[in-house]
Amino acid sequence: MNDQQPPLTAKQITDDLTAPIFRLPSIHWLGGFLTAAGISGALFTAVAIYVIAGYGVFGVNNVVNWGNDIGTYIYWIAVAVAGTIVSSVLLVFRQKWRTGINRATEAMTIFAINIAGLFPLIHTGRPWVDYWLIPMPNDLGMMPQFKSPIMWDVFAITGYATCSVVFFYLGLLPDFATVRDRATRKWQKLLYGMLAMGWKGTSSDWNHYERAYSQFAWIATPLVIGMHSTIATLLAVSHVPGWHATVFPPYFVTGAIFGGLAMAFVILVPMREMLKLKAYITEDHFERLAKILLACGLVVAYVYGMEFFAAWWSELPMEREQFLWRATGESAWSFWLMVACNLLPVQLLWFKRFRRDIRVLFAVGILVNVGMWFERYNIMALSLRHGQMPSEWTQYAFTSFDYMILAGSFGMFFTQFLVFARIAPMVSIAEVKATLLGGKKESAHG
Repeated sequence: MNDQQPPLTAKQITDDLTAPIFRLPSIHWLGGFLTAAGISGALFTAVAIYVIAGYGVFGVNNVVNWGNDIGTYIYWIAVAVAGTIVSSVLLVFRQKWRTGINRATEAMTIFAINIAGLFPLIHTGRPWVDYWLIPMPNDLGMMPQFKSPIMWDVFAITGYATCSVVFFYLGLLPDFATVRDRATRKWQKLLYGMLAMGWKGTSSDWNHYERAYSQFAWIATPLVIGMHSTIATLLAVSHVPGWHATVFPPYFVTGAIFGGLAMAFVILVPMREMLKLKAYITEDHFERLAKILLACGLVVAYVYGMEFFAAWWSELPMEREQFLWRATGESAWSFWLMVACNLLPVQLLWFKRFRRDIRVLFAVGILVNVGMWFERYNIMALSLRHGQMPSEWTQYAFTSFDYMILAGSFGMFFTQFLVFARIAPMVSIAEVKATLLGGKKESAHG
């Protein structure tokens, strides 16, 4: 595919990136939206039945009490992590090539984090009293137990989500002003005028914007590492075979970036085609992301090997038994599916022609996402199924409600993304102008 384009003008950039907001939705968009919204209905149906009937509708039991809810929760947290890495870390290091993809990955962060936040609330068993987790006065005079690992999640997720939302919204301000000034309908002018918060594109506006945007990037960078490390530490401080490992925090962070970048390919490839963004999301963007994905994949492969080595080196019978059972037991299919999906497809990315082939990258993204979900399944369900005591070894299987929760979460994610593509530019207008045209960013009226 040839990405060579004639030189772009400021007006053409604005026209191209605001066009999806003002034109009627395409058949492809409508089909995708109706499909995703229909699937997301399964999530709300399953949660409603769970609230009425209780936690027993899911497949968990007294031994495997962390099942689909916590495994899928960690999966969506990982997707959010990669979005922050692509946007904030590349901004900190002044990588200009981020401008074509940062808006989509920031949106991916926000949509993934709000889905992830549902699962710990479900897991408590009584979601209507989850406000007890917040350190605030309540009618029972109780305060949360700050030594409890679940409180680590509360502070990690809320802190990360708050920072991510502010960082995301700051980046949207100049573009909301551009849409406001181009809108012809009164309700659009009013709506985007409110969202733009009085942005005029003056030098003062830009100075404050760039300073705040950079500061939140610096804040988000350690937050993204700290949040997923917290989740990993929650497991590592236990004595469950397969969990009690010091490698978990860096393993979780690298695995999160790996899986999240794969999701970025799943999103960016169809979005590029659907919204006609080939001039702004180029093969160069995909190739650079593919290199990062390959590097993370190699780290994940190293950790997979080190887990088995550490189990053997520990001389702990149950630790050795856990990893031997994962590879040879009745659920070995899930382990080898994880290994095959996570380690084999990314080896194609050693070759430049595959790194620049968006069809290959899309397929690799799907396979890695499958593998990374099964990685969480192996860590959560299989570790608990094969614990310290042979008398505790038990079975675990999804119920229909588990499948509804899982599928519905993906439906909800893509529904949010499709709606966002209709209400905001999916590529930052201001940053693209500054990168492609050079010089100072233009005012909102450009």
